Amino acid sequence: MSAILDDLQARGLLALTTDREALDAAFDAGPVTFYVGFDPTAPSLHIGNLVQILTARRLQDAGHRPLALVGGATGLIGDPSGKSAERSLNEREVVASWVERIRGQVSRFLTFEGPAAAQMVNNLDWTASVSAIDFLRDVGKHFPVNRMLDRESVSVRLAAGGLSYTEFSYQVLQANDYLELHRRHGCTLQFGGSDQWGNITAGVDLVRRVTTHSVHALATPLVTKADGTKFGKTESGTVWLDPELTSPYAFYQFWLNADDADVVRWMPAFSLRPLEELAALAEVARERPAAREAQRALAEELTTLVHGSDACARAVAASRALFGQGELAGLDAGTLSAALGELPRATVSRPLPTVAEVLVETGLSASRSAARRDITGGGAYVNNSKVADAEATLQEADVLEGGWVVLRRGKRSLAAVQVV
Repeated sequence: MSAILDDLQARGLLALTTDREALDAAFDAGPVTFYVGFDPTAPSLHIGNLVQILTARRLQDAGHRPLALVGGATGLIGDPSGKSAERSLNEREVVASWVERIRGQVSRFLTFEGPAAAQMVNNLDWTASVSAIDFLRDVGKHFPVNRMLDRESVSVRLAAGGLSYTEFSYQVLQANDYLELHRRHGCTLQFGGSDQWGNITAGVDLVRRVTTHSVHALATPLVTKADGTKFGKTESGTVWLDPELTSPYAFYQFWLNADDADVVRWMPAFSLRPLEELAALAEVARERPAAREAQRALAEELTTLVHGSDACARAVAASRALFGQGELAGLDAGTLSAALGELPRATVSRPLPTVAEVLVETGLSASRSAARRDITGGGAYVNNSKVADAEATLQEADVLEGGWVVLRRGKRSLAAVQVV
């Protein structure tokens, strides 16, 4: 087995391949030009897309050449895979703006110089000028309808009530991408998530029918949580790669708060560290789960990869400061606001209320009398400073950047107060 396939296999990243032995031989003969595609169906990619982005990075690091496709054409249509109902079609200008944003996100992970230089491509470049007649004559004739109906994404939608011809045609457009990239760039490998396998193998078949050339495909498994809930979702929604949609702090916290069972499963797929290092972290997670070393290592690595080292450092500082291990006053307003975004909160105005009052308003204490007991018992904190006086009032000096005050009861119960 080639070294790169061996690594992908060991990381649990090989769900399906077309011809394992032939792909081994191609990698050994290398370099292989490969492509992976991302459709602009939202203004940002999300952490589920990181599996494909990082797999492309691994292949490039092994000396193979990436073509990163952002689907300006297929994004106008919509892939039926994984959907129970027809997608809403977005305006062309919206899709074009999303293409540029996603190009920027993907390009940060790849190298565009050297013998394995990456290239960004857009399938609108070879689709926009083709007439419907030419497309049906030159491409559509190679697609038996009975085989198209057998694709899992199509059969699921048909069983659920049907799909439009627009979405039914998506697999033809994606298959044509493989043919065009094979012709233009010598591309001989496409990969994607296992839910895309029908569309991916349609491209392999189209290349063979039109050119008689044998090309390859592989699919990575879909990432799941151990408890069966959807990966990449939190109470506040999807975890996006765009810092305007998911702050670096919230991104960091997603990985830091992963269950031990999840982080051990996720590390090989999401970390670029050697497998030996990951095995050591997994052992620590099993022996000393309270230390959360594996979660912290993965959170810092991915936050740095996606948002940069400065943003990661701010997220780490905020995480530590919230629990008394750093200075809250040293955090900038944006980081502090993001860190407090999902906490229970109360809004107060001047003159500032008592600490007991805001403990009740934020829900940290059940009543005024309970709040006073929390204070006199030594369990109430304002900005990590213990409050000793049950009648203490918030002070102007307590108000941090952005008008925030951080309350804590005990070791881990937090709330935010916004002073307006």
